[in-house]
Amino acid sequence: MRRQAGDMEAYARGCDPRDAALLHLSIGSDVNDVFASLPCRKAILYHNVTPPGYFRLVNPVLARDLERGRRQARSLAGAAAVVMADSAFNAAELVAFGYAGVSVLPLVLSRERLADPGEAASRREFSDGHLNVLFVGRCAPNKRLEHALQTFLFFQESCGRPARFIHAGPYAGLERYHAMLTALARDLGLRNVVFTGPVTQARLNALYACADAFLCMSEHEGFCTPLLEAMGHDVPVLARAAGAVPETMDGAGVLFEEPRFPAVAEMLCRLCADRALRAAVIAKQRERIRRYMEIDPAAELRLRLRPLLE
Repeated sequence: MRRQAGDMEAYARGCDPRDAALLHLSIGSDVNDVFASLPCRKAILYHNVTPPGYFRLVNPVLARDLERGRRQARSLAGAAAVVMADSAFNAAELVAFGYAGVSVLPLVLSRERLADPGEAASRREFSDGHLNVLFVGRCAPNKRLEHALQTFLFFQESCGRPARFIHAGPYAGLERYHAMLTALARDLGLRNVVFTGPVTQARLNALYACADAFLCMSEHEGFCTPLLEAMGHDVPVLARAAGAVPETMDGAGVLFEEPRFPAVAEMLCRLCADRALRAAVIAKQRERIRRYMEIDPAAELRLRLRPLLE
């Protein structure tokens, strides 16, 4: 969107009281401070600010940005006439920060992107008889990928077939954490662990198409769209009931409370091998996706912004 973007400070100098500004709040930024001083009609959409403690050892600069973001999120209470969050979990956090009248605006899930069959070369690469356990998301400490690797150790030993763990997601800025995961996989003696880095939509769809199960061990999620993407590709989801994950799952998939690696691996094996269980889980996930796709995001946004647009 670079051609559509402009300088925030330049905009602030010419801001018209009749303007409407929408702030996507998710990390510390000078933009947040400028937004607070704008003399126009304002709205906030909160995507959550990940607790900085996860990042202090692997990226202190990012940790400071997150600390700043949480301070700014608190200070912006009362600054906007319309306040939205993309999950009830995130809305509750804003209420705890002192915000009033927070509503939930669901994130857009593209039916067209889900329907794409994916990159043929990637489908051939991962359709080799291995059981593919997939996780999609940033390579970030709050995702607890080390827990996923430790679970995969037990899964690989007990599933009875060659197995592969695939993580699809960027690790720029978190190279220390990525190096730790690579070392852990080696120390555990794991075979067939793939860190793809960032992927195109076509390659991502191919990974979903080849996945036998989706494993999410994350401790902190403000929503977690990949859970729904996996459901949209009929991939059984096994996820930790942390943050907004239970809300996003909404009765679908399989949730667990504690990361007990042997027990999680056992359930993962069952999801791959037990046809009746697998079919039942996929059926519930299809119901969840159907309910979510019935939402009209544009209509929801217009409804919530009506006080600014009238």
